[in-house]
Amino acid sequence: MTIAKDRVVSIDYILKGKDGEVIDRSEGEPLTYLHGNQNIIPGLERHLEGKKSGDAVNCVVAPADGYGEVDKELVFSVSPSDFAEPDKIEVGMQFQAQQADGVHIVTVVDVAKDKITVDANHPLAGKELHFSVTVRDVREASAEELEHGHTHSAGGCGCGGECGDDCGCEDGECSDEGCGGGCGCH
Repeated sequence: MTIAKDRVVSIDYILKGKDGEVIDRSEGEPLTYLHGNQNIIPGLERHLEGKKSGDAVNCVVAPADGYGEVDKELVFSVSPSDFAEPDKIEVGMQFQAQQADGVHIVTVVDVAKDKITVDANHPLAGKELHFSVTVRDVREASAEELEHGHTHSAGGCGCGGECGDDCGCEDGECSDEGCGGGCGCH
């Protein structure tokens, strides 16, 4: 079976930067996603289209097809009083910021006495992404997966049933709450 829209795909991957440094990788279990439903970056999804189990793909994804270009307007300064413990803020720290379109991660890029500069761009924005991928499995999606727009595992939500009390999945039903990590629910 080949990778096409609305099929469930499992892949092993290694993501490297332009310099060859490993940025991320699937470890232990493959990444499983619903193809054509914006569950992975568009550039990688296009490279995987039409592939089948066992195929290997090495590709480079440009920033525009990955996490976007760096938007200078997303780098801005805030008052130290906006933080609970401003004297403990350091460059590189990340925080969640509630905005009109949802929660975003911001990274501290500069700390001064009267202002803290943060960057709300994705940490991989503006970066060329080098993927080495092996397709492990391709299958038809269930009606429930298609309805929810993401994959479900035997545990009901992509967490393998191991989310514990933090998971929004009950009796195999998926919730928008998710489990905050490792769960396909979001």
